[in-house]
Amino acid sequence: MKLFVYHTPELTPTDMPECAIVVDVLRATTTIATALNAGAEAVQVFSDIEVLMQVSEQWPADKRVRVGERGGQKVAGCDLGNSPLDCTPEMVNGKRLFMTTTNGTRALQRVQNAPVVITSALVNRQAVVEYLMTKKPETVWILGSGWEGSYSLEDTVCAGAIANSLITEMGYPVDDVAGNDEVYGAISLYLQWQDQLYQLLNSASHGRRLAGLKCYDDLKYCAQTDKLDVLPIQSEPGVLVKSNLETQNLQYWMDDSNT
Repeated sequence: MKLFVYHTPELTPTDMPECAIVVDVLRATTTIATALNAGAEAVQVFSDIEVLMQVSEQWPADKRVRVGERGGQKVAGCDLGNSPLDCTPEMVNGKRLFMTTTNGTRALQRVQNAPVVITSALVNRQAVVEYLMTKKPETVWILGSGWEGSYSLEDTVCAGAIANSLITEMGYPVDDVAGNDEVYGAISLYLQWQDQLYQLLNSASHGRRLAGLKCYDDLKYCAQTDKLDVLPIQSEPGVLVKSNLETQNLQYWMDDSNT
C-alpha cells in the first residue's frame, strides 16, 4: 500500500487512486459521518447551490433535508447549515441530505471517479483505518479540503491521525507506506498535537472563524477522535451511504472460501 496526502483538491494529480479519502474536519465530513450514524439514508453532495435545489425538488419533502453552508453560515433556503450537532436522529433518520459546503463538497467532486471514495474526520478515524487494513488498496489518497484552495491544519492533522494509526496497527515502517513527503509532515503534526486536538482546531484559521460565529460546541465535537463507528462510502458519484464493514468482511470471507 502506498499512501499519499494532498492538502487541497488543486494539488492532486490528474490520475485517480484505487481509494480516495476526503477529509473536511471543519465540518463537512464530520457532518456526513454524524448524519449517516444518525440514520440518514444517504448524503448527496453538490458544489452548486442551484443544482442542489433543482435535484432535491424531485425528492419527497418529508424525505429530504437541505444542508447548505458558505463562509461557515447557513445558506438561505436550506434546512440546516453545516453543524454536525444538528444531525440528530429526529432530523435526519430515513432522509436524504442534499449538501453543499464551501470546501468539502468540492473535494469530493474532485475524486468522485475513483474506484472507491470514502470520507473521514477525526470522529470516525478508526473506521477508516479498519477499512484500509481489511481491503488493502494499492494506492490511497488522503485529500484535505482546505479552505478556498489554501492549506488547513485540521485536515492535515486528521490525515496524520489516519496514517499514524495505519502504520502502527499494520506494523509497516513509514518509509514503506509513505508515497510523498506530505505523509511525514501529517504524521509529525498529529504526534505533536494528538493530546491537544481541541486546542489545535481553535488555533486553525477556520477554527478561529467558527469561534467568531460562536460555534464552540461544533469545535469540541469535531476535535473528538474515534467517536463514531461509521464509514461513509460513495455508492454512486456524489452519493455517500453508510458502509457495513462487518457485512463486507463476511462477504469477502465467503467469496474467498468459494474460490
